[in-house]
Amino acid sequence: MPHPFKLLLSASLLAVAAPIGTTPAIAQEMSEETQTRTYSAEEFYTSTSYGSVGGNAHAFSPDGDHVLITSDASGVLNAYWLPIDGGEPMQLTNSTTDAYRATSGFPTDGRILFSADAGGNERNHVFVREEDGSIRDLTPGEETRAGFAGWNEDGTHFYIETNERDASVSDVYRYSATDYSRELVFENPGGYFLGSRSPDGRYQLLTSVRTNSDSDIYLVDLEGDRTPVHITPHEGDVSHGDQGFTADGSKVIYSTNEFGEFAQSWTYEIATGERELLAEDDWDVSYVGFSDSGRYRITSFNRDGTSDAVLYDTVRGREITLEGVPEGNMGAFRFSPDEGMVLFSANTDTSPTDLYISNLETGETRRLTSALNPAIDESDLVNSSVLRFASYDGVEIPGILYRPHGASADSPAPAVVWVHGGPGGQSRRGYNPAIQHLVNHGYAVYAINNRGSSGYGKTFFHMDDQRHGDADLRDVTASADYLQGLDWIADDRIAIAGGSYGGYMTAAALAFHPEVFDAGINIFGVTNWVRTLESIPAWWGPQRDALYDELGDPATDGERLRAISPLFHADNITSPMLVVQGANDPRVLQVESDELVEAIRANGVPVEYVLFPDEGHGFARRENRITASEAYVTFLDEHVGAE
Repeated sequence: MPHPFKLLLSASLLAVAAPIGTTPAIAQEMSEETQTRTYSAEEFYTSTSYGSVGGNAHAFSPDGDHVLITSDASGVLNAYWLPIDGGEPMQLTNSTTDAYRATSGFPTDGRILFSADAGGNERNHVFVREEDGSIRDLTPGEETRAGFAGWNEDGTHFYIETNERDASVSDVYRYSATDYSRELVFENPGGYFLGSRSPDGRYQLLTSVRTNSDSDIYLVDLEGDRTPVHITPHEGDVSHGDQGFTADGSKVIYSTNEFGEFAQSWTYEIATGERELLAEDDWDVSYVGFSDSGRYRITSFNRDGTSDAVLYDTVRGREITLEGVPEGNMGAFRFSPDEGMVLFSANTDTSPTDLYISNLETGETRRLTSALNPAIDESDLVNSSVLRFASYDGVEIPGILYRPHGASADSPAPAVVWVHGGPGGQSRRGYNPAIQHLVNHGYAVYAINNRGSSGYGKTFFHMDDQRHGDADLRDVTASADYLQGLDWIADDRIAIAGGSYGGYMTAAALAFHPEVFDAGINIFGVTNWVRTLESIPAWWGPQRDALYDELGDPATDGERLRAISPLFHADNITSPMLVVQGANDPRVLQVESDELVEAIRANGVPVEYVLFPDEGHGFARRENRITASEAYVTFLDEHVGAE
């Protein structure tokens, strides 16, 4: 079960984008051997991303005829009303630069709330769009970082979290839905992450992270003395996570790994303090949620890199089977006001996330969107499989393997080991346009879940603590050895790639194990841990201490951090590298990549540098995703491609 800080160096590096209904006239090549079409990055990224609103938000319009979504149909993320009868989406915001993400509709009219930062600086503000199209920033301030935090039960007020008082913590304000006047309802004393509020707004949950393996949940009575009450006392190291409240607000729902390797969901009754097991599995219980009345419960499990969701009718005491849904990842369930319909998302390896709506009485399901570019034949894409191998010390390492069409012992494919962000992220099954683009161009991809990855139990999760750039990196190099043993892999043409922490692992592999990989793609990767950890923004607050516990404190562990930083060992790099960087990245500063590129060039080693002046830690713009993805293939074709 990952902690907040374990994913701080992750990035949403990969997305899809395109104008709705647009099919570019781009020539498609045909492989004579496999009869599989080869597509350009533009064609892959002409697929469209769709996402519904999250959390305690109003997803449906007051009349129930539309749902509020975020889509990059214009090339940049914007907010839309999507008719549930299958009509064309109506664009509500018109950003051509920064990503505008819909966060909630209003319960009685057509206004919406959305969030946006500036140029990828991660200082999000919350905006309201009025019915006449005018926009107002509800959280002004150049250094302010804010986020929408739900509605009260009667829809008269909504909540926003903001760090305007103290950059290192976030407080909670209640805003009037009528005139946007506000009042402070909880002043964070520091040391806590804000969490869920009960449906009636009385109780606030807080999370306290002591170390990367020990965290707790606190309950605050906003109508009482507002003193945080510890509700998860325990002995030893136990991780707890906020999963909200039951629909009537009488119980807290929280996750814990106290009783085994995987996270279970438990309830805590506020009036009595009694606890009860709610959900468990042989994998992590990643989410539990209810419809407003409490009739329907959704439980999601992270099963070997796939999100398996179960919808349960508590009145009839049975699971509900939704017809016509592809097998894959399901999530983002949102119920209509009368609870007769449920909106949700689903995706597979070969199909991007689409939105569906189901009738809860009949189970009849309608697909509302078609994300995949119609110019792409889905049969030309590939399904993944989960592959495990014994690492250097015998530990079993899982990963997601993509085998190109036509790859065989007679025609072996070059390979790419793809490393996720985190460090405690997880490579998961599901649609990934950058990976499908690589596979479509003949590259096998192994998306590794090295030790330290989430989703495989707490022991596995903590195997890399204070051993980054060593234990986890040796899993990555061992995966190359394993791939070389597959007869359909070209064992002399294996590259490594990754974003954020995965970018660090790419640079580290080429610096510390220069004989293993033939090339590397470093996307927004850390190169100097001392500088990165010293430059953590104030608004990370208690996350900084948790990250220091995970990786090391630069004030006391500087020698070890320098020892695992590729920049200080760049003279060892002998394989070509592609470096991708956003100029506005607040997590991995541009200087990290500038200096690494300069050092590699001093070695006389081929290095290519793609710098995006309008991106932060990830890609917000379709044209930049296309440029980056084409750069990956061009670079690999030159250095590890078909001979």
